[in-house]
Amino acid sequence: MTIITCLWFQKDLKDALDRYTSLFPDSEVHSLQRMGEMADEVWLADWRMNGTEFRAICQRSEFSLNESASLSVTCADQAEVDRYWDGLIAGGGAESMCGWLKDPWGLSWQIVPQRLTELMGDPDPRRAQAATQAMLQQRRIVIAELEAAADAAATS
Repeated sequence: MTIITCLWFQKDLKDALDRYTSLFPDSEVHSLQRMGEMADEVWLADWRMNGTEFRAICQRSEFSLNESASLSVTCADQAEVDRYWDGLIAGGGAESMCGWLKDPWGLSWQIVPQRLTELMGDPDPRRAQAATQAMLQQRRIVIAELEAAADAAATS
């Protein structure tokens, strides 16, 4: 048995796959199937992104991507946060709060530095709370701002 996440796109699936496989390592499109009279539109795809298998359907319908299903990317450092944030939002994506964004195809992502998790789990509750409060004010997560907030709370 295999379980694969299936995502429903309304348009431009090939463009989305090109973006995702260019951004994430260990990524590859396995198959693209065009169907019916709309031979120019990709309707079914299987691909691997960062070692995880996905399937996608592309057909205009009442089904659309929304925040109830999203992908979360844990990043090693600020450079990685910036790379994925900029790459996923380019060309018509939208920023949201707390590291969340929607890419141009409507897929929701949270781009999270590992350092945020560490700071939110700090044994000093003042540091943890300050880091959490700083994160709640951010769109793209900025590690230096989280650390500065935690450090300021520890000295007060």
